[in-house]
Amino acid sequence: MPSTSPEQLRDILTTVRTIALVGASEKTSRPSHEVMEYLQSQGYRILPVNPRLAGQTVLGETVYADLRSLPEPVDMVDLFLAPERTDAIIDQAIDLKIPVVWLQIGVINHEGAARAEASGLTAVMDRCPKQEIPRLGIARVSGNA
Repeated sequence: MPSTSPEQLRDILTTVRTIALVGASEKTSRPSHEVMEYLQSQGYRILPVNPRLAGQTVLGETVYADLRSLPEPVDMVDLFLAPERTDAIIDQAIDLKIPVVWLQIGVINHEGAARAEASGLTAVMDRCPKQEIPRLGIARVSGNA
């Protein structure tokens, strides 16, 4: 089962600095856009990933086609995808040794999360960092991760 104790979540959210947000959207009404904006306001560097928007910008960041296209290493991948579309991304995260795979609320893939953890990654499932940061009392200041 994915790591979801308050202590593990606090550790993840206080040590992670750069996040690949898969399923990023240019539409301000989408949860992925709202969460990306919030995470940026908390001092995280967010690299948006969406093959449909590759080369465009969302919230001031260039969008990349996939995890392999990212110009720098990331500490976490945050998935805003339908559960049946997460396996390929989880496999890329394993190949790239991205330490944390975070599946958003409603994104349930037990087999993928187990595969990530068996490969030494930390998996979080059915949670949202935008909700967890205030719930856990994590104080982040822009630029001070």
